[in-house]
Amino acid sequence: MQAKMCCFCAICDLALLRCAAARHGSAIFILYCTAQRRFVQQCEQRLSNTTYSERRSRARLDDRTLLRSMLVFCGSPWRPLAALTTACSLSEGHDMKVAIVIFDGVQALDVAGPLDVFAEANTFLPEHQRYQISLVGDQAGTVACSNGMQLSVPHSYTEFDEPFDLLLIAGGPQLPNAQPKSEFLNWLQAQSRGATRFGSVCTGAFVLARAGLLDGKQVTTHWEDADRLADDFPDACVQPDRIFIRDGRLFTSAGVTAGIDLCLSLVTEDWGHDLAVRVAKRLVVYIQREGGQSQYSPYVGVRKDHDPIVGKVLRYVTEHITDSLSIEQLASAVSVSRRTFSRLFAKYAKVTPSAFVEQVRVDTARKLLEETDAPLKTVAFKCGFHSATHMRTTFSRRLNVTPKQYRQRFRGDSGGQQWAYGGVNERVESAEMEGLS
Repeated sequence: MQAKMCCFCAICDLALLRCAAARHGSAIFILYCTAQRRFVQQCEQRLSNTTYSERRSRARLDDRTLLRSMLVFCGSPWRPLAALTTACSLSEGHDMKVAIVIFDGVQALDVAGPLDVFAEANTFLPEHQRYQISLVGDQAGTVACSNGMQLSVPHSYTEFDEPFDLLLIAGGPQLPNAQPKSEFLNWLQAQSRGATRFGSVCTGAFVLARAGLLDGKQVTTHWEDADRLADDFPDACVQPDRIFIRDGRLFTSAGVTAGIDLCLSLVTEDWGHDLAVRVAKRLVVYIQREGGQSQYSPYVGVRKDHDPIVGKVLRYVTEHITDSLSIEQLASAVSVSRRTFSRLFAKYAKVTPSAFVEQVRVDTARKLLEETDAPLKTVAFKCGFHSATHMRTTFSRRLNVTPKQYRQRFRGDSGGQQWAYGGVNERVESAEMEGLS
């Protein structure tokens, strides 16, 4: 009761501030906007502390009424308020309306992965609380996947005006180059304003970016396209190592199977950890995989837009991997001054020389771990790490896995035996112990 009175008082205070802003100008208006944002943050925190099912079972009609009153008093300068009323309306007990947007050339697993997660979750849910999935395209018909499979898409985006509870853009190899129609981008912007949650799988992030929905947001995509996403849309804060990431109502995931990880996290948020684990067991996947995307990415290479100095440094570092490799030594190796070297390297490599050297050491160690049975101390020495402990610390920081875990995962023979003889329940239950808490 006390919390609801505080909420009501906050609405009244904001209404008074808004009236004062109308009379006294910009200074009061800034104060009003600050107070408005603070109120909404408190409401978002209150909603985020409960699962979707708990919100529905408690039927928070008072919260919804208060938030709608907030819209009346405060107007619409800060659009996420509308999304909060949508989130509260879920407490009425309706099913969850989900749209997966598909373009021609879509990656089949970007669609099938999320579909199977929600389909398996539905087997544990009452009929009136299940996920209702709609496949949405530019127009109704058949879409060809990148692997040649044909998908039936029953709906065109033009059929939907009401916002979805969850909107996901599926990725595909062609999407980084795609130029969606302005009508679709306008529809996507409108949907994002009203949807409870929205996001992308894999390169679907490029579509969100073209609609201006990633500006100022923490996002991720397939490791192979992360640099391009960062280059093409510099206002987006691209995190290339993340499997999936949430920024407010926006969810983005890494490539292909990472869509499964993302949707398992959504099921966890909606219905709790236990149900998500049951879904993971049915799909024979980890509830939360170890490490980030970096462990799957290729070794350091030279991009086409790199200055030749970067390629020379890469060759020198690879040939002198066991040396200490100071900046002065690297600058001398390419015959430029230390100042010129630092400037050119920062411009074209977009990392510091020390970070570049460390990445080359890690990549050299990855190769040895994958292809040899050399002891970890030997691998550390051959790659220029001070000790096996130093290598372990660097691996954990850069890849979120230890060298031993990396070898078990990517060493051909041992990895094959692990999957051939390990039981299904053993794999998923061990992941549950290490996974989402």
